[in-house]
Amino acid sequence: MNRYEKTVFTNMCMICDGNGNVVVQERNSDFWPGIAFPGGHVEKGESFTDAVVREVREETGLTVSGLHLCGVRNWTEKGKGRYVVLVYRADRYEGDLASSDEGKVYWAPIDKLADMPLAFRMESMLRLFLDDTVTESFIVEENGKWIEIIK
Repeated sequence: MNRYEKTVFTNMCMICDGNGNVVVQERNSDFWPGIAFPGGHVEKGESFTDAVVREVREETGLTVSGLHLCGVRNWTEKGKGRYVVLVYRADRYEGDLASSDEGKVYWAPIDKLADMPLAFRMESMLRLFLDDTVTESFIVEENGKWIEIIK
């Protein structure tokens, strides 16, 4: 049995300031607009950790450290393969916050995120960042509808 599967690896990082604030990004994207955290694709041959550090630096101007892998969000698209988002939290950073072509970035109170115009399914994704008992969000298609299973 062939166990190989075409897979796209991406990441997302919640950067915390220790005072109840996190870096949010107003995404400049027609595909997935709204408020999310910075992140992006893992390049071929790049480690997962190096990829999240690079993506955060490119999108925010910050260099993160003290990374904690919180969990994984993943789904399979017919004919395309699996899409995997590695979800990180960082509590240490250096540099000056600066927006990029990906979107405007700024500090926001974490307890106000639910009131913001979050990107699609971002509200449920917050559980991966904030609830240490949740490690996976698996999205499956059943009868033409996408269903999220939190584990």
